[in-house]
Amino acid sequence: MRKFFLLVAACSVLAACNLAPAYRQPDLPVAGHFDESEVPEGAGAGGGRLATEIGWQVFFGDPQLKFLIAAALERNRDLAASVARIEQARALYRIQNAARLPQVNANAGATRTQAPLGSFDPEFADTDATVRFNQYNVQAAVTSFELDFWGRVSNQSEAARRRYLATIEAQRAFRLSLISNVAATYYAIRAGEEGIELAERTVKSRQYALEIATLRLDAGVTSSVDYEQAAILVTQAQTQLAELRRSTGQLRNQLTILVGGPVEGPLPAARPIEDPGQFGELDAGLPSALLANRPDVRQAEQQLRAADADIGAARADFFPRISLTGSFGYVSSELSDLFVPAKQAWSFGGLVSLPVFDAGQRQAQLGQARARRDELVADYQRTVQTAFSEVSDALIGRQRYKEQIVAQEQAVEAQRRLAEAAQLRYENGISIYLEVVDARRNLFSDEQQLIQLRATALQNSVSLYIALGGGLDAP
Repeated sequence: MRKFFLLVAACSVLAACNLAPAYRQPDLPVAGHFDESEVPEGAGAGGGRLATEIGWQVFFGDPQLKFLIAAALERNRDLAASVARIEQARALYRIQNAARLPQVNANAGATRTQAPLGSFDPEFADTDATVRFNQYNVQAAVTSFELDFWGRVSNQSEAARRRYLATIEAQRAFRLSLISNVAATYYAIRAGEEGIELAERTVKSRQYALEIATLRLDAGVTSSVDYEQAAILVTQAQTQLAELRRSTGQLRNQLTILVGGPVEGPLPAARPIEDPGQFGELDAGLPSALLANRPDVRQAEQQLRAADADIGAARADFFPRISLTGSFGYVSSELSDLFVPAKQAWSFGGLVSLPVFDAGQRQAQLGQARARRDELVADYQRTVQTAFSEVSDALIGRQRYKEQIVAQEQAVEAQRRLAEAAQLRYENGISIYLEVVDARRNLFSDEQQLIQLRATALQNSVSLYIALGGGLDAP
């Protein structure tokens, strides 16, 4: 029997045939480099650090934002669910991998039987005599262990392992997405808060102007038209203030969900959105690095490798399955002499199952596995395209938002001077109050637009950091 177990172990080692196709990286439908016009001066040539070299705790400079990201990574419910999915995939892989080795079951039993003696000897059929006997047994058995000559079991195990690794990458991709969503929502809230402060100051100044207009109207110095125009300025600012308070309040609710619930205690001080210390410059690096740095790309690759293993398992179903069974133990009527050579009991056997006719079922399963792989090839290529597109868009945005902000700052200053000049012209009777109304309305609009541009530029920088695969690990 010892030879039987050695034979089983040797066969499991020798069964190394693998019918799965060799993995080949699909053709990448993207350029081999970023367009030079997309990369601002200095990037890619030592202008900053690579995103993968900077943990999110270092990249983000706003203390309040870092506090909120840490809370989200600890308490977000969707992130907790993704971790649970990793554990499920790990368990499925362990279950599947266990089939590659024989399962040995041990059991021991004892029975005591009493029966009429007449059931053994007809001469005692009319008597009440009985007979009693005992039986003790100890046994170890291997039940239906498949010799994996064609790699069916090993490929099923490999497919489960690759899907387990894909869930890990999916969790990492979700973690990056969570960091990005928290940061984007936070900067939208900060823009809303600064917009609210601007609107509140504007409402107060316009209410004061309305009071002056009321006095001038009562004194007969100005017309009712000027008064109504001053009142319109107040209501416009109040309407904008109400809108900003509504949208900002809803964003706060969204942030509360992202961080897993209300945050207790005072938050760290926040930096103004125009603060240049929000984060440093990033080097875009080489486009080929995205394949190694982006968890969504790695996830797609792991799923593709799992599909290759599924094809190997489907091909192996066309060949015979060879299974072995065996047992070894001791059986005795006396417990004292159970473990003696004369009481040994053993058995072993083999079963060969050869597919003969299945109405094309195995061929259909192989076709399904191949079609699934073709689908995953397309998914992989699409994922790579999306990654390159996100990086390219963020690189373009990084440069163009800087230009827009500079131009908008100049526009705000020019509009502020225009508003002051219009006020002086009106007070000196050179122009009508409508010029003042237009100038102030445009100034308020330009100032709000500048706030939004700054917030959008910060969100774009976060998008670039995430698109380049940064933020996975804190230093």
